Amino acid sequence: MDVMTIVSLIGTAVLSYLMGAIPTAYIFGRVLKGIDIRTQGSGNVGATNAFRILGKGPGTAVLVIDILKGAIAVAVVAGYLSPDTTGRIVAAVAAVCGHNWTCFLNFKGGKGIATTLGVLIGFTVAIPETRGAVGLCVLTWVVSFLMTAIVSVSSLVTAVVLPIFMLVFGAPLALVVLSILFCFFVVLRHRPNIQRLLNGQEAKVSFLWHSKKQ
Repeated sequence: MDVMTIVSLIGTAVLSYLMGAIPTAYIFGRVLKGIDIRTQGSGNVGATNAFRILGKGPGTAVLVIDILKGAIAVAVVAGYLSPDTTGRIVAAVAAVCGHNWTCFLNFKGGKGIATTLGVLIGFTVAIPETRGAVGLCVLTWVVSFLMTAIVSVSSLVTAVVLPIFMLVFGAPLALVVLSILFCFFVVLRHRPNIQRLLNGQEAKVSFLWHSKKQ
């Protein structure tokens, strides 16, 4: 690996991390309601808490922007600086780490689901073998959410099946390993949710066919 390649990878990592680290929900909370969203609801700096505290419109905007952070890091930043698979993997990990552990909020961020989806979408642009796996993951999340009305359950289930889908669709081994790492990140960031699930205390979204709590 030559010097220019190393410099490109470092640049990709730094820019992707900073992009992922933009605390979208925190910014929206400050601008729209003058609040620190970390002190409201679940205290999480992510789209789910933004929906709860800021409403559907701002929550949707936070979700879309958090997805774009990951997609742009992989498809654009890495696509320009380090367009091979290694560069895109570096961008993906950096962007998700930036969201999860943002330097702008004392390294306390969101849970990374939207940004992880974003980096996966970014991979579908460059690596066709990932498209089926990503599509099935989205479907898995939606079906699980409609069945349980619990965002954390849907996210955990999808994280677990992601490596399996990558294998089934013949994605490069490096991306299978990356998907395992993302699964680890999701479980790590959802430890409080897992505890609430075990205690029967995790909040549900209110659908007609679901009660609000478990």
